[in-house]
Amino acid sequence: MKTLSKYPVLLFLYSAVALFVLYHCKNDKQMPIYEDLGTVKQGIIRNTNDFEKQINDLISLVSENSDEKLLQDKFESIRKTYKKMEWAVEYFLPHSARFINGPALPEIEMDEHTEIEPEGLQVLEEMLYPYDPENKAEVIRMLNKLTNKSNTIKTNFQVITVSKDQVFDALRAEAFRISSLGISGFDTPVSGVFLKEMPYSLNGIKTTLEQISTSRSKDRALKSIVAEINRTTAVLQKNTDRNTFDYVNFIPDHLNKITALMLEFKDQENIPDVEVTTALHKNAATFFSKNAFNPNAFAPGNEFAYTEEKAALGQKLFNDNILSNNNNRSCATCHIPEKAFTDGLAKSMSLENSELSRNAPSLNYAGFQHGQFWDMRKEDLEGQSSDVISNKEEMHGDLNVILAKISQDKTYQAAFKKIYHSQKTEVWQLQNVLASYIRSLAKFNSGFDAYMRGDKSAMTEDQKRGFNLFVGKAQCAICHFLPLFNGTVPPTFKKTEQEVLGVAVNGENKAFDKDPGRGRFHETVASLQHSFKTPTLRNINKTAPYMHNGGYKTLKDVMNFYNKGGGKGFGFTVENQTLSDAPLQLTDKEIHDIIEFMKALDDR
Repeated sequence: MKTLSKYPVLLFLYSAVALFVLYHCKNDKQMPIYEDLGTVKQGIIRNTNDFEKQINDLISLVSENSDEKLLQDKFESIRKTYKKMEWAVEYFLPHSARFINGPALPEIEMDEHTEIEPEGLQVLEEMLYPYDPENKAEVIRMLNKLTNKSNTIKTNFQVITVSKDQVFDALRAEAFRISSLGISGFDTPVSGVFLKEMPYSLNGIKTTLEQISTSRSKDRALKSIVAEINRTTAVLQKNTDRNTFDYVNFIPDHLNKITALMLEFKDQENIPDVEVTTALHKNAATFFSKNAFNPNAFAPGNEFAYTEEKAALGQKLFNDNILSNNNNRSCATCHIPEKAFTDGLAKSMSLENSELSRNAPSLNYAGFQHGQFWDMRKEDLEGQSSDVISNKEEMHGDLNVILAKISQDKTYQAAFKKIYHSQKTEVWQLQNVLASYIRSLAKFNSGFDAYMRGDKSAMTEDQKRGFNLFVGKAQCAICHFLPLFNGTVPPTFKKTEQEVLGVAVNGENKAFDKDPGRGRFHETVASLQHSFKTPTLRNINKTAPYMHNGGYKTLKDVMNFYNKGGGKGFGFTVENQTLSDAPLQLTDKEIHDIIEFMKALDDR
């Protein structure tokens, strides 16, 4: 989006023409509406003006040495104003959004091995809760940077054209943002005021839908959406305590209804899809709809698209020793289906029967990550498979030698030829069928999924309490994002996060594990040292032992580690720890309930 402000007219004229041609050629779809939605833009600009004024007011209050409570109240007003237009900024200006309300962590330029200073509302939150007058100059500096970003919003929305299909797509993304990041308090980890803010995000959706609606939906879907948002807001106003809020029923009873009704609005208004491949299918009514997610959004290109035929061939190869050098090991050796495709060992064993350096990660839901292995050294599953096969300690295979073996097998050759329509099997095709099989392992049929789809008998009372704790008091969901429960950030799912937890060698938590993790490949980036991918918690009950080193034998061990505040809580020096070191103060019963909830994530 950086080019947006440099060549706005040329860029959007070109985009409009290109999209016109695209939709015109697809004569089975209705032509999109390209009129500039001036009313919508004016609303965004008004919110931006309010945002900027409130920032300047806070600068004055800080300069005048006002008391902490007054500063916090004004800051919360700034955040609420931003929430009204979050849907637009996140969609149309994602780069700016990262520096307005992104995590208070450095933005990392991986290719350059450099860090960019964090800024924005989350950085300011850490400075204001509590407020130290010694940081006065730094708070004002950050507020001035926020003012600059506010100007960026206004400048861009004064010149860009926004169409009805884009606006709806942005509003739908915001509804899903609320259902994942919003409901977890992801962007208010210190103040915890997210339940107070959520009505402003919802009303931003409601107001904008009213602006783009016509008579086709006013007395139908729009009316239902407005009524549901009003009901949802009323629930939020009754209880804003993150530790006692009923998340487990709030999501299916309210948030899921809003996203489902938005699809009805889209159909009634005849709004076409924005033609971009996304992780969440355009026809998914909720996060928990069957087949809601598109595995192709995580594939390296169109030719790698998932098919059942590819997955079936991949499954056969996955279980075939032909992939190893001496035909004595298959992928299934270390990834056992009954153990959610782990091996049950603390650390996997090499071909020479010696211990490897890390625990075998689960392959369930691995297809919904941008970064494979604990250290994320490979971007996708295609790269992951070749890395394991060629590793001399794991399979010691050679992809070209394997292709030669496959060429001698008439069954394999016929299958590859049928799928790829080529006379000769290529390395990328071998990688792709294995990756396709792994992508097929995400079932989304746990008790939790059933509950979110309306089956209120699918979880026990302990599990329901556990989910409320998971999202609320324990703050697990600010790293293990709903609904994938991994580190792939919703609602766009374009980035998978890593975390620095300060993990110990084992569950006794007496010695720090010095594995550099992702830092091994970025030695000059301080924030990546000892960082590891945030894995999914789906099927976690089947994948003991835990952590990258397999040092934590049980989920109780893991919960005790988090409850204490991670490595710092145990006295380790972990300057770049991203996990909060504040003790969670969970009781034994609360830990039990959270573990019971995690069992509800087992696929059936």
